[in-house]
Amino acid sequence: MASKAKNPREAIENLAKDVVKDIEKGKQPQFDVPIRSLSNVEFNKKSGTLELGNKTAERQFFNVAHAKKFLQTIEVARVAHQLLNIGKHASLRDVYYMVKRTIPNTKTDVVDEQTESDKAIEDLELLSEFSREQLHINANKMGSVAGKVIIEDAGDTIDWSRLGSGGWSVPSNVENIKFKKVDADYLIYMEKAAVWERLHEDKFWAKHNCIIMSSQGQTTRGIRRLLQRLSEEHKLPIYVLADFDPWGFYIYSVLKFGSINLAHMSETMTLTNARFLGITADDIEKYGLQKNFIKFKDVDTVRLKQLSEYEWFKNDKEWQRQFKMMKGFGAKAEIQALSARGITFITDKYLPEKIKNKEYLD
Repeated sequence: MASKAKNPREAIENLAKDVVKDIEKGKQPQFDVPIRSLSNVEFNKKSGTLELGNKTAERQFFNVAHAKKFLQTIEVARVAHQLLNIGKHASLRDVYYMVKRTIPNTKTDVVDEQTESDKAIEDLELLSEFSREQLHINANKMGSVAGKVIIEDAGDTIDWSRLGSGGWSVPSNVENIKFKKVDADYLIYMEKAAVWERLHEDKFWAKHNCIIMSSQGQTTRGIRRLLQRLSEEHKLPIYVLADFDPWGFYIYSVLKFGSINLAHMSETMTLTNARFLGITADDIEKYGLQKNFIKFKDVDTVRLKQLSEYEWFKNDKEWQRQFKMMKGFGAKAEIQALSARGITFITDKYLPEKIKNKEYLD
């Protein structure tokens, strides 16, 4: 394991030095990589977040089962070190191609699929104790934001209220963004870009002095980090607007409590003050959305059962009531079902009333 370092470059160099020391001592080079699985994840009731445990797995160079993964980790470390040295950033896909080559005198490639290089990058995060964004490796941009906010990004001043119909595209790495002005009472995050476009076209953020942000489905790391920064640095309440289905509830769960894959980054990713704004079982009955139900499939039933058994949900009476009602309905509903009441119903009535009356789940 690399020793604690002051910066990402030093962390990678320390990792390399540890490998060299093992070789010089005639020892087998190996990494002790923290295990990223449910068996090594714990729910910290005090902080209200998922955290990575202390279990590790040895990654030995002379072990046939480990050798390739060991090499993959070394390769992505080499690429990250190179990127840091030249001050450039690369996408996950770029890194895949930068490490994809055939090992000399063999017919074996260092990586066959991008999932292999992605996992090696996750290993490097754990070994170096720096995020992939800090290692200059970024994911694709998959989010939009609008509001009365002015930031400085890479030397450019950007006003989130003056970016046309598309809003500002949230980058993968938001660590170096400087907030010059934040004029908002709260922030609404939604999983669907189409819902964000509805709110943006109706200028909901201007009328209600808030920020609106979206992604395409599951929240990206860049968005999660940006949400947390706005929440902590500017004390903004975060409302999550998602579908009435197990997957919408899961997106909220990941935002508020963390995820297994990113348990090692809970401190910089979780939103302990997040609240679920909708759609809820109560909205289904209040607004007569039963006619817009989508019938459950077996996978939905299984996912709902899993959610209801999560440690942070199982003793929560209000969430258990939601799960029970959803199971009773045997169906789910999308946010867009509100459009049946009128194209601007969500911005004119639904959201303003729910926020005013504090009709959210914590």
